[in-house]
Amino acid sequence: MSRRDGGGGLERRLPLKPQWFHILLALSRDAQHGSGIVRSVLEETGGKLHLWPATLYGSLEELAALGCIAEVTEAEERPTGSSDRQRFYRITADGVSLLNAEVERLEGLVTMARERLEAGAASS
Repeated sequence: MSRRDGGGGLERRLPLKPQWFHILLALSRDAQHGSGIVRSVLEETGGKLHLWPATLYGSLEELAALGCIAEVTEAEERPTGSSDRQRFYRITADGVSLLNAEVERLEGLVTMARERLEAGAASS
């Protein structure tokens, strides 16, 4: 996905829904199943964002339809000792690109906010 050409339209998804951002962030480390994603998001947000089942699985379906995540189907890609019934997901190259684009967008907002705050503090 190219940052400037819209990557097949994925960049028009910015800003990302908070749950999408945190799901992609959780999967950027390794493949995980639903409850693992929920735990990661709870840890990363200090318990402020809880992904209820309908939100989690709806978001996973949407991200998969966009090609940002994929279900892990190969046995060698699954974590050792995992149940065959658990569905594991991994981030795709498009998902990494979309996550990077959102991080860049957020960095720009933070930079702008800091500059404005510093300018306001200097004029006070």
